[in-house]
Amino acid sequence: MSGILVALIGMVIFALGYKYYSKFVAEKIFRLDPNYVTPAHRYKDGVDFVPTNKFVLWGHHFTSVAGAAPILGPAIAVYWGWLPAFLWVILGTVFAAGVHDFGTLVLSVRNKGQSVGTLAHRLVGQRAKILFLFIILILVLMVNAVFAWVISNLFISYPASVLPVFIQIPLAIWIGYAVYKRNKRMLIPSLFALGVMYATAILASKVGFLQIDIVKYFGGEGASGLFGLGATSSAFLIWIIILMVYVYIASTLPVWKLLQPRDFINSHQLVVGLGILYLGLIFLNPEMTAPVTNANPDKSLLPLLFITIACGAISGFHGLVSSGTSSKQLDKETDARFVGYFGAVGEGILALISIIAVATFFANKDDFFATYASFTDANGAGLGVFIEGAANLASGVGLPADIATTIVSIIVVSFAATTLDTSVRLMRYIISELGVEYKVPALTKKHVATTVAVVSSAALVLLPEGPKGFGSGGYQLWPLFGTANQLLAGISLMLIAVWLRRQGRNYAVVLIPMIFLMFMTLYAMFQQVVFEWSWAGNDANTLLFVLGAIIFVFAVWIILTAFNVLTKPIINSTEEE
Repeated sequence: MSGILVALIGMVIFALGYKYYSKFVAEKIFRLDPNYVTPAHRYKDGVDFVPTNKFVLWGHHFTSVAGAAPILGPAIAVYWGWLPAFLWVILGTVFAAGVHDFGTLVLSVRNKGQSVGTLAHRLVGQRAKILFLFIILILVLMVNAVFAWVISNLFISYPASVLPVFIQIPLAIWIGYAVYKRNKRMLIPSLFALGVMYATAILASKVGFLQIDIVKYFGGEGASGLFGLGATSSAFLIWIIILMVYVYIASTLPVWKLLQPRDFINSHQLVVGLGILYLGLIFLNPEMTAPVTNANPDKSLLPLLFITIACGAISGFHGLVSSGTSSKQLDKETDARFVGYFGAVGEGILALISIIAVATFFANKDDFFATYASFTDANGAGLGVFIEGAANLASGVGLPADIATTIVSIIVVSFAATTLDTSVRLMRYIISELGVEYKVPALTKKHVATTVAVVSSAALVLLPEGPKGFGSGGYQLWPLFGTANQLLAGISLMLIAVWLRRQGRNYAVVLIPMIFLMFMTLYAMFQQVVFEWSWAGNDANTLLFVLGAIIFVFAVWIILTAFNVLTKPIINSTEEE
């Protein structure tokens, strides 16, 4: 089947979903009010609560939720064949992710810009709030570890991407000051910054000394490095330290200084990058050489497909961004449809091209199965296959392979870094909330909470031993990340359902995806915790077993509590007036 036809079908469904379904949800279910005073105006402080143009906010929101997950998850899930991955991305985006991201944004805006963790108290109860905050804390901790691991390995594998990524930081700070201190427009400066980044990428691809290759500086892969580690492990350690220092600074700065302008640049990267890939697809017109379905997988499609593809179909982390940062920057309530629902559609478009890039990369099915021989092999190869497959598509517009590979890796790193520092900022909020809850004043201090977030994240990615040697934490946590992420999405949908019910509105649009997601995710987590990660399982892993068991028990507890609330008579509205 032609890759162009697959892309066209996906795009048409996305367009219809946004035009008609999101409009129905906005007008009939959420009932957006253009005159409602949003938290960005009501609590404006110039740090977290900042009224923001909807296009700039969309750029921040989308790049915060995108990361590497909507690329990596679909690239792995093609293991079961491209059709199941395609269907879950398309239908999951339109009927689950869009409603979830949109809904958590509106719910937070209507409740003082509070996070879904805090809102669990008002909607379900104090005990549910504490359990939910701990689930969120574990999830963002895993996000930090996974994405730091991904970025560090990409810097090692693609050293030409390092300089362009780091050049973006001072450019973004310059744009922030130009826009918010001198009242300049953001579009032209951000396009200029993107041009500088890509010009640097072209130079770095061709000029060796512009490639920041730490492994090479130590003498190559076989050489020794720091603290008795090899050159590669030493490079990994250095990049983790640099990343942790960066996210500490980035997550404590006011959002207008770095977060918003950098994310706006990255939103242009999305447009440019997707434009290159989809144009390359049109010019090359490749066939989908991966199998439509895998007839003999070693891991069952049900329920694993629905946790392997989280971001790109539906992701609980998106609700944290919607309610944690985006709700505090929403200028008008009616902007929520564009920022929330269309943000999910943007991620679906990215996941779609990931599927196509992988499914058209191989010469034939035999080559595909040589790389995707097992689910474990797919996990190890997925990201690299996407980068090579995307570079192959980019060659359709005349980009040389080395430059195309560098640009694709820059896009992946930029999105992952955006997610990383947003996640650290969210983790700071949660630690502060827990500090208030348990009367530990020190944890409510911005820099104390950020230090706890950064140090614990670094420890989680560096300390666990595993198949990837030093720093295997991020690699090991990936299977649990998908499951915990989907559980969080299900719980967030449940909170939206409780809120809608108390407003006397139809909550079926939320309840149906919630039930589906809860069933698949709890089923998957029970299988993994009991039959795989426990000491009796084939893939015993103490770290995954302990974290997975805690999340599973907490999630079931919250679900039972919320079910009790949903079945009680309606007493009063929790919506802020």
